[in-house]
Amino acid sequence: MEIKVIAGNILESKSNVIMVSYFEEMKPLEGDISAVDKALDGAIWQLIEKGEIKGKACEVTVIYTLGKLPSMRVAVVGLGKKAEVTTDKVRNAVATACRLMQKKNADTVDTVTQGAGIAGIGIEDAAQAITEGALLGTYTFRKHITREPEYKEIKQLSIVEPDKSRIPAQERGCHKGRLIAEATNITRDMVNEPANFMTPTDMAEMAKKLAQTYALEVTIIDREQMKEMGMGGLLGVSQGSQQPPKFIVLKYRGKDSDELDIALVGKGITFDSGGISIKPSEKMDEMKGDMAGGASVMLALSAIAQLKPKLNVAAVVPTTENLPSGTALKPGDILTAMNGKTMEIISTDAEGRLILADALSYATRKLKAKAIVDAATLTGACRVALGDICTGAFTNNQELVDKVVAAGKEAGECIWQMPMNEEYKEQNKSDVADIKNVGGRGAGAITAALFLGEFVDSTPWVHLDIAGTGMAEKDRGYLVKGATGVPVRTFVNLVMSMAKQG
Repeated sequence: MEIKVIAGNILESKSNVIMVSYFEEMKPLEGDISAVDKALDGAIWQLIEKGEIKGKACEVTVIYTLGKLPSMRVAVVGLGKKAEVTTDKVRNAVATACRLMQKKNADTVDTVTQGAGIAGIGIEDAAQAITEGALLGTYTFRKHITREPEYKEIKQLSIVEPDKSRIPAQERGCHKGRLIAEATNITRDMVNEPANFMTPTDMAEMAKKLAQTYALEVTIIDREQMKEMGMGGLLGVSQGSQQPPKFIVLKYRGKDSDELDIALVGKGITFDSGGISIKPSEKMDEMKGDMAGGASVMLALSAIAQLKPKLNVAAVVPTTENLPSGTALKPGDILTAMNGKTMEIISTDAEGRLILADALSYATRKLKAKAIVDAATLTGACRVALGDICTGAFTNNQELVDKVVAAGKEAGECIWQMPMNEEYKEQNKSDVADIKNVGGRGAGAITAALFLGEFVDSTPWVHLDIAGTGMAEKDRGYLVKGATGVPVRTFVNLVMSMAKQG
């Protein structure tokens, strides 16, 4: 979809559909919607009076103009109560409207700058939200479908701006929104790919492609090097699979320094059967998405490289399959992580924390990152606690987690901080090793996070458990069924805000 800003009057638009905003209890009508209503001889107001248009967030009402305007249709987009409008409500509303327009085979759409000037929303932020909403909300994954799509794609969305002086700011917003949305959608592509098309080697090849495209430094560590570096967690999990494990490091250098300001670490289990502690067969197919954290940090770095903040950032991804075989890791085995700590295996299905143990050790001791944020589809316990609305956040540093939560709020990706009380560590104590990889059913997301915390030393660190938010079971605003791309946009916002703060 091409998205651009054009100078003009929405009333003169010749696109298939024009979109205007309506707020709950807007009486009388104001601005663009008032002008459109007059051109339609009061048709919008009549529907409002009859209660068919309420203005609730994401409500979309389509009216045919019957030749009274150059455009064939008008979409009245609800943004909720005027005082409560946010960029995320704009993003969701535009996504919902565009998805509906796509089903009506509208290949060109013109819109006013939804939400601009309302509740403190700037013109640039509004344009960014519109762009993200349109691109994220109309995403589809059809790579392996041979039949023709039922609906056409929207070819062009134009933001129509009567004041030419405001266009440069809108274009900046569109540019940023496109970079972030495209990175999110490529993440979705990777996560939606079946495991036979997204192996650890495929992830490594994607990293090389991103490095070449966006001038990033790339390092791919193979099995022999892992042995030399003592990456016992990743090697242990991978030993049941015929696919070779990969340890991926991408670096963006935004300033002339060897210091690494932040490392983004992502879990890259390209398929998780549970290993010897095998999962139930029902919904096991969804475990192709257990590399969502790894994909998100890689593509976040690609967007960051294009936005060019003055920070040095790395993406670190340990990737392997977790499968049962005669050579697979067994319950009761003991592994040694890169930092020398020994780990007793209680369940081979708690494998994500084992490979992240090496990745966090690498980010801490090899890269000497000043801060670390990891993302992982780590625990069913976090999904039970928070559902699919909020990502769980765990930390050893309140200042850093506050920044992460704020970045998520700006992106519309809800993040909820969870406790990390010392008392929970008791559950992870092992009789035969330094730590065991399962702390029991109670507080499962917390004990998993505390396990990870053993491998970051004193480095400020935040763990994001995206087990619930990494996949969507149905369309909801700009989230479409399947992979969500969480938390790509949070990561980009975090790095950009850190760069601004210096």
